[in-house]
Amino acid sequence: MRILSTAIASILTINTLTGVNLKKSENNISSQNANMYIESIYENKRHSLLDISNFLKNNLSNSQNGLSTREYEWYFQPRKDKNPPLAPKETSSFVPKYSCYHLGDTSKKVLYLTFDEGYENGYTGPILDVLKKHKVKAAFFVVKPYINSNEDLIKRMVDEGHLVCNHSSHHPSMASITDTEKFNKEFTEVEEAFEKVTNGKKMPKYFRPPMGKYSELSLCNTKSLGYKTIFWSFAYMDWDPHKQPSHEFAKKRIMDKTHNGAIVLLHAVSKTNAEILDDVITEWKNQGYELKSLDELPK
Repeated sequence: MRILSTAIASILTINTLTGVNLKKSENNISSQNANMYIESIYENKRHSLLDISNFLKNNLSNSQNGLSTREYEWYFQPRKDKNPPLAPKETSSFVPKYSCYHLGDTSKKVLYLTFDEGYENGYTGPILDVLKKHKVKAAFFVVKPYINSNEDLIKRMVDEGHLVCNHSSHHPSMASITDTEKFNKEFTEVEEAFEKVTNGKKMPKYFRPPMGKYSELSLCNTKSLGYKTIFWSFAYMDWDPHKQPSHEFAKKRIMDKTHNGAIVLLHAVSKTNAEILDDVITEWKNQGYELKSLDELPK
């Protein structure tokens, strides 16, 4: 009984001894290890409170600093009648803490147009032409190699009033990087490349996690760098240049899923997107929607 009390006490005081919050972390102690350790407690009765705490700490393989490193992939839950989609239920307890957005102002007919840029496929120029025609400001999320290979396009985006935002240096799952220095480099290398191309301009503090993958720890670390995480409330299968949707399908999909406050994710490698964008923006405006910059997101 006394030993059991010691074990319970170790769990209750784990925060103090290890800095790990068991309530928040995703416990991954293997059943075999735990059972063997409990048996050893009863056999030799020599384990101190610190011993038990260290065991728990060493076996919390997917938590760090009290925050879960469990990887999630962003998705949204569509609703009927053009109601804004819901965020994932399983991460709703922590995502709002870390300056994350998948929607903007849902009280008005406003949209926020964003493009992901992993590589250039010849369509960013035409996309910029359409945006200029309609006087629409968008956000382009870019990786470091894109900046280095497309300096003129980056300069044009900036000159025409668009936001050029951070999409990481190497496009990893940010949830997989638990080393703080490596994590930070995914941001700073992009910032430095952007500043070099734009004669010292500072990159806007908006970040889109590659592949939409994240953990509570990665969102916390992103916020600590001064960034807002930008997810999305609309996306569709437009990213494969070899499997492009038809114009009719793409336009219907986009318009059917348009809703107040939508953060729209499109991929600039898409031939279809480049060719239908003029029609889509025209129809949005005909329906009374206003396209706004991420700088106009609600605080």
